[in-house]
Order: sequence, then C-alpha cells, then structure tokens
Amino acid sequence: MKLKIVIHEAEEGGYWAEVPAIPGCATQGDSMEELLENLREAVQGCLSVNVDQPSYGDSARVVEMAF
Repeated sequence: MKLKIVIHEAEEGGYWAEVPAIPGCATQGDSMEELLENLREAVQGCLSVNVDQPSYGDSARVVEMAF
C-alpha cells in the first residue's frame, strides 16, 4: 500500500506529518527518522480501528484483505 504523506517543519524544531487519505492521522518527530517511524505506527493504528459493520444484505460478502 502506498500513501501520500505531507511533511511539515515544525516551528519549534523537528517535523510533523499528516496523511490526507486518513482523516485525523498525524504524528510528529524530532528527526526525519523518528518522524518516519512514528508515521508507520500512526498509520497502522489509524487503519486498525474497528468500526461498526454496516448491513449489506443477504447476497453480499464481506472479506478482509492484507496489503
């Protein structure tokens, strides 16, 4: 899976980043290396949130896929 990340330089030093495809998914780091590590954790956390399963009807199939 590839995601576009927007990286900003923080005014107080370091960096912060956001993932536009995942609303509310953002993190920060003191260095670029720390930021990238934190981004991996943030994206995994944002994508692992369980939401209530909607009803699709009797003929629909729901499957999980790993990317």
